[in-house]
Amino acid sequence: MSAPSPSPRRGASPKVVLFLTIFVAMLGLSVLFPIIAPLSRQLGLSETQAGWFSTAYSLMQFVFAPIWGGRSERVGRKPVLLLGLVGFSLSFGLFGLFALLGLKGVLGGGLLFSLLVASRLVGGVLSSATLPTAQAMMADLTGRENRAAAMGLIGAAFGLGVVFGPAIGAALSRIGLVVPVFFSAGLGLLTALLAVTTLRETRQPGSAGTQSRPAWALLRGPMLLILAVSALYTLASVGMEQTIGFYVQDTLRLTPAQTATTVGTMLAIFGFLAAAVQGGAIRPLSKKLSPGLLIPVGLVVMAAGMLLLPRGVTFWGITGALALVGVGSAILGPSLSAALSLGAGDNAQGQVAGLNSSALALGRMTGPLIGTGLYQKVSHGAPYLFSGGLLLALLVFSLIGRPQLDRQVTGQQGASGD
Repeated sequence: MSAPSPSPRRGASPKVVLFLTIFVAMLGLSVLFPIIAPLSRQLGLSETQAGWFSTAYSLMQFVFAPIWGGRSERVGRKPVLLLGLVGFSLSFGLFGLFALLGLKGVLGGGLLFSLLVASRLVGGVLSSATLPTAQAMMADLTGRENRAAAMGLIGAAFGLGVVFGPAIGAALSRIGLVVPVFFSAGLGLLTALLAVTTLRETRQPGSAGTQSRPAWALLRGPMLLILAVSALYTLASVGMEQTIGFYVQDTLRLTPAQTATTVGTMLAIFGFLAAAVQGGAIRPLSKKLSPGLLIPVGLVVMAAGMLLLPRGVTFWGITGALALVGVGSAILGPSLSAALSLGAGDNAQGQVAGLNSSALALGRMTGPLIGTGLYQKVSHGAPYLFSGGLLLALLVFSLIGRPQLDRQVTGQQGASGD
């Protein structure tokens, strides 16, 4: 069992502060969603080069997320979380500076592209500390019976960030396409200040029972299956996110400014529905259904949305398909996180959260290259057909592995004595 957390101080609930921290961090990231495609084209970069921004970021997250998750077990959660937030701000500040110099003609060609990618590499190394630490902190604060709902709360923070972020990004883009980037950098620093002044530590350094095994020792049986689903569903999702700006601009024949506004509105609806499911519906669902059943449900709904996207040739057609993708991912994400958390020991929460973040990063690393490659070289609808087919394949594997998954979760629950 993990060591008890220190007595709470007066003031805001730790869960509320953690929710706000993740919400603001995601808001800072999602304001960029509507402007990456038009900004890349104004900088003279191809769709595939734009995909490398996410790939470079996620490559470093893939490598470093388990390291930060394990470190949070040894030195405490709060300092690792703060490092991630400051690193997030630093990387976005550098990205915005280089993009601004590119728009002014000071930088260009290979040098501009290399510096932009380098800023994303820095961000991936440092900001990869944020999500696994936040998930571990939430697990520290939550009993096993409410674990899926707690992970849904983190998902809701992400979802609400996606609701407001694209709308803010679209509005700020009217001032200039790099303004949202600098807004994100400033928001990251503000979030770090909020966390350092209000968030209490949930795991003291040197707590008894800290795992001495490496995080990779957890890669076995059902845990490996869940991590594989996490990686591949993220690949499918990010492939869509990376190309949807190009798809909307080319299908609806919009200008860069119109594209930013339109995509921002679509993603706001997408995020609102996802947040509604994660913040409300996932709690009663998790009480009635096990993660082993919720995972296939999420895959079915998400796959349906992906397969409908290429048929969307109007604003509402595309938005409706995105809504299905959002609802499916809102069911799937918290269910996968809960299954991993429940399947791990109480003293391995940071490590298993780090592995999950690494799996998500693997999907984010490969998804943009596959999605933009299919969009550029095959057809505009190819990324979504690929993602839908991949999700259906994952559905088959998740149904086959469901009995093992349910036994793993039940076994750990009995072992924990809760």
